[in-house]
Amino acid sequence: MQYRPIVLFVVVFLLLCGGIANRSQFAKNETNAPGASAAPSPSPTPRSREEVPQDSDEVVKVETNLTNIFFTAADKNKRFVSNLKAEDIRVLEDGQPQEVFTFQTNIDLPLSIAILIDTSASEERTLPDEKEAARAFLENLMRNKDEAAVVSFTGETTLEQGFTGNVERLRRAIDHIEFIPPSGYIGGGVVVNGTPPISGTNQSIAGSTAIWDAIWATSEELMSSSAENTRRAIILLTDGEDTSSRMKIHEAIERAQKADALIYAIGIGDRYSFNVDEGVLRKITEKTGGRAYFPRHERDLRDAFEQIQKDLREQYLVAYSPSNKARDGSYRKIEIQLVNPALRDQNLKLNYRSGYFAKTSAAEPATRKRTQDH
Repeated sequence: MQYRPIVLFVVVFLLLCGGIANRSQFAKNETNAPGASAAPSPSPTPRSREEVPQDSDEVVKVETNLTNIFFTAADKNKRFVSNLKAEDIRVLEDGQPQEVFTFQTNIDLPLSIAILIDTSASEERTLPDEKEAARAFLENLMRNKDEAAVVSFTGETTLEQGFTGNVERLRRAIDHIEFIPPSGYIGGGVVVNGTPPISGTNQSIAGSTAIWDAIWATSEELMSSSAENTRRAIILLTDGEDTSSRMKIHEAIERAQKADALIYAIGIGDRYSFNVDEGVLRKITEKTGGRAYFPRHERDLRDAFEQIQKDLREQYLVAYSPSNKARDGSYRKIEIQLVNPALRDQNLKLNYRSGYFAKTSAAEPATRKRTQDH
């Protein structure tokens, strides 16, 4: 009988050890289970932007695995064609056909719009009309979840209003923009020695136009801070005559492409003293998937803004996983072809960005290298 307490103690001890081992094994199995929380769900429930961390795995996977291309289709009268189907088109990347996973019509994503207004001497007479049209554009365009920013530029770029959904703030920012003549300016783009003189650097900046610098800075510093999962666009009001940019036009195009920003250009200037460079504005818009407009009258200017609004709202989306899986930061050329003979006969105009830069695990060093190569 004197051994019974000892025997009971040993039995209880063994039972406790067995329970601890079982719990430990359950925890291990739960961690390695396919449905464990450590592994993201293949079909996660959509969440609002506020609920998704900027550095979450969910956002990274969407951006890495799929290439999204927005495009518009217009007939000869520039009317949106809304009856395209997935089988009507073919998508090529670097000449290779791609398997399309998504084809959607009339995509109406929230918008992130930056309006860039040239305030150099060439816009002196037209600036009031430009400001009025820009105000009307934003008042008609803005909806819930849309955001816009206002930027002015001469030889330097000025952020008048950062991204906001408040139309009144945007209106005030546009109202604040004005042409400030450089020292010694006598009109018609003519500058003589001012009294009192300002520094040579400031004089040069005030009397010049740096379009490519403005686009590059807007894409790099502003569009990159815009909301996730929005349609990004830069609306550029200028005559296209760049006189002082440190950046080259291809660098501005490249940076806008990396920011997934369309560029829409409204080529306008003082028709009495300055010419509009239509060729260069067409180049920068076509390369980014936007369009260029060249209004001759105030009504044409309002029509251009109305057409841009339609383009941004009435779009198709195609998404595909590139057959080239290399994450090397290389440029990939995109082509969307109409394969439906009936639609080809209608001479429809498809508008989309001409390419993109592949993701890379070392994006910043790769970016610097490409710039040096140019």
